[in-house]
Amino acid sequence: MKLLFERNGMDVLRPTLIKIEGRVYRKNLIQEQAQQREEEEEDFCAGPGDCADEPCDAFVVEETEKGFQCTVEVPSPLYKYIIGKKGETKKRLETETRTSISIPKPGVEGEIVITGQLRSGVISARTRIDVLLDSFRKKQPFTHFLSFALNQPAIQEKFLQFKEEVLEKCSKDHGVSSSLFQNPAKLHLTLGTLVLLSEREIQKACDLLQQCKEDFVDQIAGGKPLTVEVAGVEYMNDDPAMTDVLYAKVHMKDGSDRLQVIADRLVERFVASGLMLKEWDRVKLHATVMNTLFRKDPSAEERNNPMPGKSASKERESFNGRNILKLFENFHFGEVQLDSVRLSQRFSSDDSGYYATSGELPFS
Repeated sequence: MKLLFERNGMDVLRPTLIKIEGRVYRKNLIQEQAQQREEEEEDFCAGPGDCADEPCDAFVVEETEKGFQCTVEVPSPLYKYIIGKKGETKKRLETETRTSISIPKPGVEGEIVITGQLRSGVISARTRIDVLLDSFRKKQPFTHFLSFALNQPAIQEKFLQFKEEVLEKCSKDHGVSSSLFQNPAKLHLTLGTLVLLSEREIQKACDLLQQCKEDFVDQIAGGKPLTVEVAGVEYMNDDPAMTDVLYAKVHMKDGSDRLQVIADRLVERFVASGLMLKEWDRVKLHATVMNTLFRKDPSAEERNNPMPGKSASKERESFNGRNILKLFENFHFGEVQLDSVRLSQRFSSDDSGYYATSGELPFS
Protein backbone atom coordinates (compact mmCIF):
# COMPACT_ATOMS: atom_id res chain seq x y z
CA MET A 1 0.00 0.00 0.00
CA LYS A 2 1.34 3.41 -0.90
CA LEU A 3 1.34 5.86 1.95
CA LEU A 4 0.68 9.48 1.13
CA PHE A 5 2.21 12.13 3.37
CA GLU A 6 0.81 15.17 1.64
CA ARG A 7 -1.85 17.38 3.12
CA ASN A 8 -3.23 20.62 1.65
CA GLY A 9 -0.60 20.50 -1.07
CA MET A 10 2.35 20.45 1.35
CA ASP A 11 4.67 17.50 2.07
CA VAL A 12 4.51 17.07 5.85
CA LEU A 13 7.91 15.37 5.85
CA ARG A 14 9.45 18.45 4.24
CA PRO A 15 7.54 21.38 5.75
CA THR A 16 8.14 24.93 4.64
CA LEU A 17 10.88 26.69 6.60
CA ILE A 18 10.57 30.39 7.27
CA LYS A 19 13.11 32.73 8.82
CA ILE A 20 12.26 35.62 11.15
CA GLU A 21 14.95 37.76 12.76
CA GLY A 22 17.59 35.07 12.38
CA ARG A 23 15.39 32.26 13.72
CA VAL A 24 14.08 29.36 11.61
CA TYR A 25 10.64 27.76 12.01
CA ARG A 26 8.76 24.83 10.49
CA LYS A 27 5.34 25.74 9.15
CA ASN A 28 2.63 23.10 9.71
CA LEU A 29 -0.85 23.62 8.29
CA ILE A 30 -3.76 22.74 10.59
CA GLN A 31 -6.23 20.36 8.97
CA GLU A 32 -9.36 22.31 8.21
CA GLN A 33 -12.59 21.46 10.00
CA ALA A 34 -15.80 20.60 8.17
CA GLN A 35 -17.13 24.12 8.20
CA GLN A 36 -15.26 26.67 6.13
CA ARG A 37 -13.14 29.01 8.23
CA GLU A 38 -13.53 32.73 7.81
CA GLU A 39 -9.76 33.17 7.90
CA GLU A 40 -7.16 30.52 7.10
CA GLU A 41 -5.48 29.37 10.28
CA GLU A 42 -1.91 28.16 10.46
CA ASP A 43 0.15 26.60 13.23
CA PHE A 44 3.89 26.68 13.62
CA CYS A 45 6.49 24.61 15.39
CA ALA A 46 10.00 25.57 16.33
CA GLY A 47 12.67 24.46 13.90
CA PRO A 48 16.46 24.21 13.80
CA GLY A 49 18.29 27.21 15.10
CA ASP A 50 15.37 28.72 17.00
CA CYS A 51 14.95 29.26 20.73
CA ALA A 52 11.88 27.23 21.70
CA ASP A 53 13.56 25.28 24.48
CA GLU A 54 15.65 28.00 26.05
CA PRO A 55 15.41 31.73 26.74
CA CYS A 56 15.54 33.84 23.61
CA ASP A 57 17.26 37.23 23.42
CA ALA A 58 15.32 38.34 20.33
CA PHE A 59 12.73 40.01 22.58
CA VAL A 60 12.41 41.04 26.19
CA VAL A 61 10.57 38.91 28.75
CA GLU A 62 10.03 40.73 32.04
CA GLU A 63 9.55 39.06 35.41
CA THR A 64 6.50 40.26 37.34
CA GLU A 65 4.91 39.52 40.70
CA LYS A 66 2.65 36.93 39.08
CA GLY A 67 5.16 35.41 36.66
CA PHE A 68 6.42 36.71 33.33
CA GLN A 69 5.29 39.17 30.68
CA CYS A 70 6.18 40.10 27.12
CA THR A 71 4.77 42.74 24.77
CA VAL A 72 4.68 42.84 20.98
CA GLU A 73 3.73 45.78 18.77
CA VAL A 74 1.17 44.72 16.19
CA PRO A 75 -0.65 46.96 13.68
CA SER A 76 -4.39 46.84 14.38
CA PRO A 77 -5.31 45.35 10.94
CA LEU A 78 -3.46 42.17 11.99
CA TYR A 79 -5.27 41.66 15.33
CA LYS A 80 -7.88 39.45 13.66
CA TYR A 81 -5.27 36.88 12.70
CA ILE A 82 -4.22 36.43 16.33
CA ILE A 83 -7.84 36.33 17.50
CA GLY A 84 -9.11 33.95 14.80
CA LYS A 85 -12.70 33.03 14.03
CA LYS A 86 -14.77 33.32 17.21
CA GLY A 87 -11.52 33.76 19.13
CA GLU A 88 -10.36 30.22 18.35
CA THR A 89 -6.74 31.05 17.49
CA LYS A 90 -6.23 33.15 20.62
CA LYS A 91 -7.82 30.48 22.85
CA ARG A 92 -5.67 27.77 21.32
CA LEU A 93 -2.48 29.79 21.78
CA GLU A 94 -3.37 30.51 25.40
CA THR A 95 -4.23 26.87 26.14
CA GLU A 96 -1.19 25.34 24.48
CA THR A 97 1.30 27.82 25.98
CA ARG A 98 -0.49 28.29 29.33
CA THR A 99 -0.51 32.06 28.93
CA SER A 100 -2.99 34.91 28.82
CA ILE A 101 -2.95 37.13 25.70
CA SER A 102 -4.41 40.64 25.90
CA ILE A 103 -5.21 42.31 22.55
CA PRO A 104 -6.32 45.96 22.12
CA LYS A 105 -9.76 46.71 20.75
CA PRO A 106 -10.17 46.63 16.94
CA GLY A 107 -8.81 49.79 15.31
CA VAL A 108 -6.93 50.88 18.43
CA GLU A 109 -3.16 50.86 17.95
CA GLY A 110 -1.29 49.38 20.87
CA GLU A 111 0.63 46.39 22.15
CA ILE A 112 -0.38 42.77 22.56
CA VAL A 113 0.54 41.70 26.10
CA ILE A 114 1.43 38.07 26.87
CA THR A 115 1.51 36.98 30.53
CA GLY A 116 2.13 33.60 32.13
CA GLN A 117 3.58 31.85 35.15
CA LEU A 118 6.30 30.16 33.11
CA ARG A 119 8.93 32.04 31.15
CA SER A 120 9.05 29.25 28.55
CA GLY A 121 5.31 29.56 27.96
CA VAL A 122 5.52 33.31 27.36
CA ILE A 123 8.44 32.80 24.96
CA SER A 124 6.52 30.09 23.11
CA ALA A 125 3.42 32.27 22.77
CA ARG A 126 5.45 35.25 21.56
CA THR A 127 7.34 33.12 19.04
CA ARG A 128 4.16 31.63 17.63
CA ILE A 129 2.53 35.06 17.36
CA ASP A 130 5.59 36.36 15.51
CA VAL A 131 5.39 33.53 12.99
CA LEU A 132 1.63 33.92 12.52
CA LEU A 133 2.04 37.64 11.89
CA ASP A 134 4.87 37.09 9.44
CA SER A 135 2.76 34.62 7.48
CA PHE A 136 -0.35 36.78 7.30
CA ARG A 137 1.58 40.00 6.64
CA LYS A 138 2.87 38.42 3.43
CA LYS A 139 -0.73 38.00 2.30
CA GLN A 140 -1.61 41.67 2.71
CA PRO A 141 -1.73 43.85 -0.41
CA PHE A 142 1.13 46.32 -0.47
CA THR A 143 0.36 49.81 0.82
CA HIS A 144 3.50 51.76 -0.15
CA PHE A 145 6.40 51.53 -2.57
CA LEU A 146 9.79 53.16 -3.08
CA SER A 147 9.76 55.13 -6.32
CA PHE A 148 11.54 57.57 -8.58
CA ALA A 149 9.05 60.06 -10.05
CA LEU A 150 9.29 60.41 -13.85
CA ASN A 151 6.35 62.78 -14.29
CA GLN A 152 8.28 65.90 -15.22
CA PRO A 153 6.47 68.01 -17.86
CA ALA A 154 8.80 67.16 -20.76
CA ILE A 155 8.44 63.43 -20.12
CA GLN A 156 4.67 63.69 -19.80
CA GLU A 157 4.47 65.55 -23.11
CA LYS A 158 6.53 62.90 -24.93
CA PHE A 159 4.51 60.13 -23.30
CA LEU A 160 1.26 61.68 -24.60
CA GLN A 161 2.88 61.87 -28.04
CA PHE A 162 3.78 58.18 -27.76
CA LYS A 163 0.19 57.34 -26.79
CA GLU A 164 -1.25 59.35 -29.69
CA GLU A 165 1.07 57.75 -32.25
CA VAL A 166 0.47 54.23 -30.94
CA LEU A 167 -3.29 54.66 -31.19
CA GLU A 168 -2.94 56.19 -34.65
CA LYS A 169 -0.74 53.41 -36.05
CA CYS A 170 -1.64 50.33 -33.98
CA SER A 171 -5.25 50.71 -32.83
CA LYS A 172 -6.36 47.90 -35.14
CA ASP A 173 -4.00 45.43 -33.45
CA HIS A 174 -5.74 43.00 -31.13
CA GLY A 175 -6.45 44.42 -27.68
CA VAL A 176 -4.86 47.84 -28.21
CA SER A 177 -6.95 50.70 -26.79
CA SER A 178 -6.53 54.02 -25.00
CA SER A 179 -7.52 52.39 -21.70
CA LEU A 180 -4.18 50.55 -21.50
CA PHE A 181 -2.00 53.62 -21.03
CA GLN A 182 -0.50 54.84 -17.78
CA ASN A 183 -1.68 58.12 -16.26
CA PRO A 184 1.14 60.51 -17.35
CA ALA A 185 1.09 62.20 -13.93
CA LYS A 186 1.98 58.86 -12.32
CA LEU A 187 4.92 57.81 -14.50
CA HIS A 188 7.53 56.31 -12.19
CA LEU A 189 10.16 53.69 -11.49
CA THR A 190 9.25 51.23 -8.74
CA LEU A 191 12.13 49.93 -6.60
CA GLY A 192 10.14 47.71 -4.25
CA THR A 193 6.84 47.39 -2.43
CA LEU A 194 6.08 47.53 1.29
CA VAL A 195 3.22 46.61 3.62
CA LEU A 196 3.06 49.41 6.20
CA LEU A 197 0.01 49.05 8.42
CA SER A 198 0.52 51.77 11.04
CA GLU A 199 2.00 55.23 11.42
CA ARG A 200 4.80 53.70 13.43
CA GLU A 201 5.76 51.40 10.56
CA ILE A 202 5.62 54.30 8.10
CA GLN A 203 7.94 56.28 10.39
CA LYS A 204 10.30 53.31 10.59
CA ALA A 205 10.52 53.27 6.79
CA CYS A 206 11.15 57.03 6.71
CA ASP A 207 13.92 56.69 9.30
CA LEU A 208 15.53 53.92 7.27
CA LEU A 209 15.48 56.12 4.16
CA GLN A 210 17.35 58.81 6.07
CA GLN A 211 19.86 56.24 7.31
CA CYS A 212 20.44 55.03 3.75
CA LYS A 213 21.07 58.62 2.64
CA GLU A 214 23.79 59.01 5.24
CA ASP A 215 25.28 55.54 4.76
CA PHE A 216 25.66 55.36 0.99
CA VAL A 217 23.28 57.41 -1.19
CA ASP A 218 25.01 60.76 -0.67
CA GLN A 219 28.34 59.24 -1.64
CA ILE A 220 27.00 57.55 -4.78
CA ALA A 221 24.83 60.46 -5.98
CA GLY A 222 27.44 63.06 -5.08
CA GLY A 223 24.82 65.41 -3.69
CA LYS A 224 23.37 66.05 -7.15
CA PRO A 225 20.35 64.81 -9.13
CA LEU A 226 20.93 61.87 -11.47
CA THR A 227 20.37 62.60 -15.16
CA VAL A 228 18.48 59.71 -16.70
CA GLU A 229 17.39 59.04 -20.27
CA VAL A 230 14.06 57.33 -20.87
CA ALA A 231 14.19 55.67 -24.28
CA GLY A 232 12.92 52.54 -25.97
CA VAL A 233 10.14 50.14 -25.04
CA GLU A 234 10.17 46.49 -23.99
CA TYR A 235 7.61 43.92 -22.88
CA MET A 236 7.44 41.78 -19.73
CA ASN A 237 6.18 38.37 -20.84
CA ASP A 238 7.55 35.85 -23.33
CA ASP A 239 5.23 36.44 -26.29
CA PRO A 240 4.96 39.97 -27.77
CA ALA A 241 1.68 38.95 -29.40
CA MET A 242 0.24 38.39 -25.90
CA THR A 243 1.59 41.43 -24.05
CA ASP A 244 0.31 42.49 -20.64
CA VAL A 245 2.90 45.09 -19.60
CA LEU A 246 4.87 47.38 -21.89
CA TYR A 247 7.50 49.55 -20.26
CA ALA A 248 9.95 52.28 -21.14
CA LYS A 249 13.64 51.57 -20.53
CA VAL A 250 15.87 53.89 -18.52
CA HIS A 251 19.61 54.38 -18.24
CA MET A 252 22.04 56.92 -16.80
CA LYS A 253 23.05 59.52 -19.37
CA ASP A 254 26.69 59.31 -18.26
CA GLY A 255 26.68 55.56 -18.86
CA SER A 256 27.34 54.72 -15.23
CA ASP A 257 25.44 52.20 -13.11
CA ARG A 258 24.87 54.60 -10.19
CA LEU A 259 21.07 54.47 -10.47
CA GLN A 260 21.11 50.67 -10.45
CA VAL A 261 23.51 50.57 -7.50
CA ILE A 262 21.36 52.95 -5.45
CA ALA A 263 18.21 50.97 -6.27
CA ASP A 264 19.79 47.61 -5.41
CA ARG A 265 21.33 48.81 -2.16
CA LEU A 266 18.12 50.49 -1.01
CA VAL A 267 16.14 47.31 -1.60
CA GLU A 268 18.85 45.23 0.08
CA ARG A 269 18.69 47.45 3.16
CA PHE A 270 14.87 47.44 3.30
CA VAL A 271 14.76 43.67 2.90
CA ALA A 272 17.30 43.25 5.71
CA SER A 273 15.14 45.44 7.96
CA GLY A 274 12.10 43.24 7.41
CA LEU A 275 10.10 46.06 5.82
CA MET A 276 10.29 44.59 2.30
CA LEU A 277 10.23 41.08 0.86
CA LYS A 278 13.01 40.05 -1.48
CA GLU A 279 11.60 39.39 -4.94
CA TRP A 280 14.63 39.57 -7.23
CA ASP A 281 18.41 39.67 -7.03
CA ARG A 282 18.45 43.00 -8.89
CA VAL A 283 15.87 45.73 -9.28
CA LYS A 284 14.52 45.86 -12.82
CA LEU A 285 14.38 49.58 -13.53
CA HIS A 286 11.42 50.19 -15.80
CA ALA A 287 8.60 52.66 -16.30
CA THR A 288 5.25 51.07 -17.13
CA VAL A 289 3.59 52.85 -20.05
CA MET A 290 0.91 50.28 -20.95
CA ASN A 291 -0.69 47.70 -18.69
CA THR A 292 -3.69 45.46 -19.31
CA LEU A 293 -4.72 45.89 -15.66
CA PHE A 294 -5.60 49.49 -16.54
CA ARG A 295 -8.22 48.28 -19.02
CA LYS A 296 -10.77 47.68 -16.26
CA ASP A 297 -9.30 49.84 -13.52
CA PRO A 298 -7.21 52.94 -14.37
CA SER A 299 -5.91 53.03 -10.77
CA ALA A 300 -4.77 49.40 -10.80
CA GLU A 301 -1.22 48.74 -9.76
CA GLU A 302 0.80 45.61 -9.35
CA ARG A 303 3.96 44.42 -7.70
CA ASN A 304 7.28 45.30 -9.22
CA ASN A 305 8.63 42.95 -11.91
CA PRO A 306 5.63 40.62 -12.38
CA MET A 307 6.60 37.02 -13.01
CA PRO A 308 6.18 35.81 -16.59
CA GLY A 309 2.98 33.81 -16.88
CA LYS A 310 1.43 35.14 -13.68
CA SER A 311 0.11 38.20 -15.48
CA ALA A 312 -2.17 36.12 -17.71
CA SER A 313 -4.92 36.04 -15.13
CA LYS A 314 -8.65 36.26 -15.61
CA GLU A 315 -8.81 40.02 -15.13
CA ARG A 316 -6.36 40.60 -17.99
CA GLU A 317 -6.97 40.76 -21.71
CA SER A 318 -3.57 40.75 -23.42
CA PHE A 319 -2.80 42.86 -26.48
CA ASN A 320 -0.70 42.27 -29.57
CA GLY A 321 2.39 44.41 -29.06
CA ARG A 322 4.40 43.30 -32.09
CA ASN A 323 3.83 46.44 -34.15
CA ILE A 324 4.29 48.75 -31.18
CA LEU A 325 7.64 47.12 -30.37
CA LYS A 326 8.72 47.37 -34.02
CA LEU A 327 7.62 50.96 -34.61
CA PHE A 328 8.57 52.41 -31.22
CA GLU A 329 11.58 50.29 -30.31
CA ASN A 330 13.75 53.39 -29.93
CA PHE A 331 11.13 56.01 -29.02
CA HIS A 332 12.79 58.76 -27.00
CA PHE A 333 10.72 59.93 -24.04
CA GLY A 334 13.38 62.45 -22.98
CA GLU A 335 15.69 63.18 -20.06
CA VAL A 336 14.70 63.50 -16.43
CA GLN A 337 16.50 64.73 -13.33
CA LEU A 338 15.98 62.24 -10.53
CA ASP A 339 16.44 64.23 -7.34
CA SER A 340 14.93 61.95 -4.70
CA VAL A 341 13.60 58.53 -3.75
CA ARG A 342 10.05 58.68 -2.46
CA LEU A 343 8.08 56.50 -0.11
CA SER A 344 4.89 56.61 -2.17
CA GLN A 345 1.42 55.71 -0.95
CA ARG A 346 -0.57 53.35 -3.12
CA PHE A 347 -3.95 54.51 -4.51
CA SER A 348 -3.32 58.17 -3.72
CA SER A 349 -2.56 61.48 -5.44
CA ASP A 350 -0.88 64.73 -4.47
CA ASP A 351 -1.45 68.18 -5.97
CA SER A 352 0.64 67.31 -9.03
CA GLY A 353 -1.29 64.11 -9.68
CA TYR A 354 1.60 61.91 -8.53
CA TYR A 355 1.30 59.52 -5.61
CA ALA A 356 1.16 61.08 -2.15
CA THR A 357 4.56 61.00 -0.47
CA SER A 358 4.90 59.57 3.04
CA GLY A 359 8.67 60.10 3.15
CA GLU A 360 11.52 61.22 0.92
CA LEU A 361 15.26 60.75 0.46
CA PRO A 362 16.61 63.86 -1.36
CA PHE A 363 19.85 63.61 -3.32
CA SER A 364 20.85 67.20 -2.65
